Amino acid sequence: MTAVTDTDTGTDHDAAMLPVASARDVRSYARRLTLHHPAELAGALALHALAAACGLLAPRLLGELVEQSGRGVDHAARTGLLICLSVALQAGLLQVAVFASARLGEKVLAELREEFVERVLALPPAIVERAGAGDLVSRTTRDVDALSRAVRQAVPDTLVSAGTIVLTLGAVLLLGPLLALPCLVAVPVLWGATRWYLSRARAGYLAANASYAQLAEGLTETVEGARTVEALRIAHRRQERAGRDIARSYAAERHTLWLRTVFLPISDTAYVLPVVATLVIGGLYYLHHMASLAAVTAAVLYVQQTIGPVDTVIAQLDTLQVGGASLARLLGVAQAAAPARQKDPTQRRRGPGLLWAVGVGHEYRAGQPVLRGVDLEVRPGERLAIVGSSGAGKSTLGRLLAGIHPPHRGAVLVDGAVLAELPLDERRRQVALVTQEHHVFHGSLRENLALGRAAADERQMVAALRAVEAWEWAGGLGLDTPVGAGGVELSPARSQQLALARLVLADPRVLILDEATSLVDPRAARRLERSLAAVLAGRTVIAIAHRLHTARDADRVAVMEAGQIVELGSHEELLALGGVYAGLWAVGAAAEEEGNSPDSNGD
Repeated sequence: MTAVTDTDTGTDHDAAMLPVASARDVRSYARRLTLHHPAELAGALALHALAAACGLLAPRLLGELVEQSGRGVDHAARTGLLICLSVALQAGLLQVAVFASARLGEKVLAELREEFVERVLALPPAIVERAGAGDLVSRTTRDVDALSRAVRQAVPDTLVSAGTIVLTLGAVLLLGPLLALPCLVAVPVLWGATRWYLSRARAGYLAANASYAQLAEGLTETVEGARTVEALRIAHRRQERAGRDIARSYAAERHTLWLRTVFLPISDTAYVLPVVATLVIGGLYYLHHMASLAAVTAAVLYVQQTIGPVDTVIAQLDTLQVGGASLARLLGVAQAAAPARQKDPTQRRRGPGLLWAVGVGHEYRAGQPVLRGVDLEVRPGERLAIVGSSGAGKSTLGRLLAGIHPPHRGAVLVDGAVLAELPLDERRRQVALVTQEHHVFHGSLRENLALGRAAADERQMVAALRAVEAWEWAGGLGLDTPVGAGGVELSPARSQQLALARLVLADPRVLILDEATSLVDPRAARRLERSLAAVLAGRTVIAIAHRLHTARDADRVAVMEAGQIVELGSHEELLALGGVYAGLWAVGAAAEEEGNSPDSNGD
């Protein structure tokens, strides 16, 4: 059955989530990403500036037309024509500017997405498992979508609107410094409201995004573990968990909605004030001969013209905050780090062994150790089997030896170097783990095999499939046949063979097999293991032996009990010892006599 991580006890899960980048890191990254295309950015901004400058001509001409109306309308036709030309030119420039901005935005967004995918794929498996599916899924879907909206729309709209506001206010100053004073009426209100909003928005949107991740995690667990939920009759507990997650998300959304309902009405009122102030104060200037009618009219039209850009900036400010929070979560993926572990003075111990476990201890929950002081030397070219009863710690030790998890105490060394400290690519070249968990990716059979080694040719792929007893069915399908979602559905046993073929192509120095043939028929599994042994001759192989015949074929057998290695030797030596291994073998032999394969369950 699929295991369900029961989180119905009300435990806070935030600590398990991936980190979030600081506001300073977000600003630095956004600045670097934006300036990565300086020529295109300058071109787009120049086009928008020209469009905004064309838009400044019409109010000035209308102001002159109003002032000249008392002396006749001799130049009205010419003025009207100039206004039409300026509007048409502005529309043309604006269209080209929007296209240039959209093109630049798509390019920046594509680079950001590619970088994010690289960061996700570079995450160590232990961090992925600790974070859970909900956090990663919400970052790769909801956060990427929110950032896309910000990059495609909010960023260019804000830059264009801000530029338009600056140019328009500059035009008002050219009309007369006194006419620019009424525009300052809105500054204290907008400044105070914006500071109040920005000081709260980032935390609010980060909390909202985290609540969505928690909700997605809970729902994913429930769906994937539906059979377990039904078998254990804990549906009511999962419903309670979902209810708490929904309530938390609802509260987070209400908080951000409250921020907007306070900020936006104040802002909407504030940017209308300069229009009224300019009309009143400008009229007084005109009455006292401090400004011409043309200047006052143009100033009012200019201020009125800023309402649209200011409204856009205020409206997009919210989108920018959402995008900034999403970018912080995306950048946090790169900051994910393995948990700190206790340093051991023996970590740099060197010896003839290719792979060393030195004083290794590990626990999934504090105070509940799964491994205790494990010392193990794996020699170059050796075939080592690890056996033990269920819960003895075999699979956990295998994952530590593969570098999936760093041990909490001690260290795992490869050629004297700490395995967990090696770069991920180097770690994978040194040690590879194959378990009963497997995945067939959407694509051709050839593309699935190429995941093991991208440069492999058809001859090498066929040889790898033959090595895992898979060529009979794979040759019938053909290497270019689509498999996975939307293609040929492979059975669990065939999927496991495909995973083993990838391993053969990858050709790491050390191979760790944990139930790697568990889904294959026992008799076929033994034949498959012998075929693999022939192909992998000379390589170091560690087999987590759930079928004891694997241990009989190994050079040495490590017997685990209660998280420790209690016996170590060859099959014959351990049988002669008459200890734990001899007891397991006797149980397996009795089971074989009853018609079953001699198995021992895994932890």
